[in-house]
Amino acid sequence: MKSYWIVTKGTQSVVERREVPIPQPQAEEVLIRIHATALNRGELIVGSAVHGGAEKLGGTEASGVVEAVGEGVSEWKKGDRIMGRVRGAFAEYAAMYAGQVMPMPARLTWEQAAAIPSSFITAYEAIVRYGKLGAGEWLLISGVSSGVGVASVLTAKVIGARTLGTSRSAAKLDKLTAIGLDVPIATRGADFAGIVRSATGGEGANLAANLVGGTVFGEMMRSLAREGRLAIVGYVDGEYHSDIDLAAAHINRLQIFGISNVRLKREERAQTTRGFERDILPAIVDGRITPLVDRIFGFDELPAAKRYIESNAMVGKVVVKVV
Repeated sequence: MKSYWIVTKGTQSVVERREVPIPQPQAEEVLIRIHATALNRGELIVGSAVHGGAEKLGGTEASGVVEAVGEGVSEWKKGDRIMGRVRGAFAEYAAMYAGQVMPMPARLTWEQAAAIPSSFITAYEAIVRYGKLGAGEWLLISGVSSGVGVASVLTAKVIGARTLGTSRSAAKLDKLTAIGLDVPIATRGADFAGIVRSATGGEGANLAANLVGGTVFGEMMRSLAREGRLAIVGYVDGEYHSDIDLAAAHINRLQIFGISNVRLKREERAQTTRGFERDILPAIVDGRITPLVDRIFGFDELPAAKRYIESNAMVGKVVVKVV
């Protein structure tokens, strides 16, 4: 089958096309015939925990059809339309852990469904499962035009929370305001805490999702309300270190936590998937929210899709149509 591998060459990552055997589903797995997959910036950054070494079969999410099931799988059968997180989705087929499989909403295209699993489940963990954002509270999102950023805006909308988002591009912020972003913040640096406090009546954000990295960490902390929470999600700026104002964290009872899938056990992945399926997926099924696909590339164009996502031109997800 056709596949694309992410390979580290010096300080750069490239994608290389290779012919590899079709995988076989093991116990508790299904074989998915992939119709669409999506790109995630963190997987392409050399040195990040998500990148994971010198080379690997790329892709972390997909939509498609069940081709076969492994031992112990009874809830899915050949022909089912599914979506979910899966390693090795830059390929025609992939073996997916059944605990991460979700039914594909009938109203969505393959491309829209492929835009959901990684970004929306990451947003779900940051905002709902660990961030415990409540209705009427404020969510601050740095790098709001990314896939996880857009998913965070839409997830907060389901909860009934209000959102503030930072971006360097006023045009991107206009697009996000149209889908529910409450307070757009156009900024090219770590200078937004005052705007956040002004917009929230002097209180600050109840929860902040840092999708950018170390360069804005301190400003995100300064933007928090008393008993605020800060989720560390990504490092697109390549900066993995930042100072922490211990006194501010102590006095204001702040909570800081990380969101990463790298060391999750299978049962933990299944637990998160079921939580998302229960709490947020119904809003996608009935049309209250819809994943935002920026651009669709053909499978042979995957290297061009990588260049496009690295240009930071997108708002939402960059999707690759496999079939």
